[in-house]
Amino acid sequence: MKCPRIALAASLLVASAAHAQSSVTLFGLIDTSLLYTNNARSNAAKPSAGGGTQWQEFAGSVYTPRWGLRGSEDLGGGLSAVFWLENGFNSTNGTFKNGGDLFGRQAWVGLSASQYGTVTLGRQYDFMVTYLAPLSATGSGFGGNLADHPYDNDNLNNDMRMNNSVKFASVAFDGLKVGALYAFSNQAGQVSNNNAYSAGLAYTYGPINLAASYLQINRDANAQNATGAVSTGDGDALTVGGLQRMFGVGAQYMFGKSSVGLLWTHSSTESPSSLWFGGSTANGALPGPSNGAGNYIKFDNFEVNGRYFLQTNLSLGASYTYTMASFDSATGNASPHWNQVMAQADYLLSARTDVYLEGVYQRVGGGNNISAFDAGVYTLNPATGNQQVVVAVGLKHKF
Repeated sequence: MKCPRIALAASLLVASAAHAQSSVTLFGLIDTSLLYTNNARSNAAKPSAGGGTQWQEFAGSVYTPRWGLRGSEDLGGGLSAVFWLENGFNSTNGTFKNGGDLFGRQAWVGLSASQYGTVTLGRQYDFMVTYLAPLSATGSGFGGNLADHPYDNDNLNNDMRMNNSVKFASVAFDGLKVGALYAFSNQAGQVSNNNAYSAGLAYTYGPINLAASYLQINRDANAQNATGAVSTGDGDALTVGGLQRMFGVGAQYMFGKSSVGLLWTHSSTESPSSLWFGGSTANGALPGPSNGAGNYIKFDNFEVNGRYFLQTNLSLGASYTYTMASFDSATGNASPHWNQVMAQADYLLSARTDVYLEGVYQRVGGGNNISAFDAGVYTLNPATGNQQVVVAVGLKHKF
């Protein structure tokens, strides 16, 4: 009964907004593909179960399907009230993403001043996503989900959101934008158990785009606060453990609609217990005591990407990412490294609809026979070994 009521409420809201000439907008995107994966585990959580070739219809090879409502109200003097509600869903079966949350992608309200910037409160993205990800192939970049870095360890693929957060993002001053975010733990007596903060800056000068961002999540590995800044109940936590840091810098050069980009990101987690692997942190369980003293995992990602428009409606894109990691625990150490290549061809049928062909090859070394360090692309079933190939043919439509 809830879904029909929600749909009715949304339609009435949009109709009322249109009648009042407000800026409320219904928006969305659907991305569905036919996807091939080789060497895929038959049980993502159990590599010993074996596996093989997998063919499937898949939602979100490039961009996760979503719909939402966004809008603003002019309050006068250059000030506006703004809001954003966004749901993620699986277009192959109609189910919700983000742990079943109705507006699991974003849910915020705020005030926007045309001369200064915007302050928003709610569930929203940090500045690794806001400023740095657009310079990458993954996330909001042209390669999207299949191009994400291992375990999305730097959140450039925007798989993690900040709950209970207050965010300021400035307007551009001579090409420079700055921003800061703080997310509350919401826990009585433990202000710093699963709170977070982020900051970033972005600069545009002609065809050159530059960005730098930082994110820190403070957590007690021995007493997880599941409803704090980063929820462990909706699949958004990525690496589960103690203190977590992410930072990086990137550069992009535009020539017309085409571009080339370079990025470096670093991430680390103290006392890690699991990784976001095969679409679930449970599938990336790490060996040894989950909260063992001195345990840590850290990553460095180096990416080069480029996209070239052969004509206004046809583009070719590619990226190469080298990731090196260091994992230490009382019962098992490893220094895994990943080589990942992504290639894409995209053809626009219209301004809102396109078809694409995208492939990814990933190879892992140095995993020390730890199954969490087998090859694995995005949320697809991980490999039974150190190599995996994924190919998707899909259709995207925006509304």
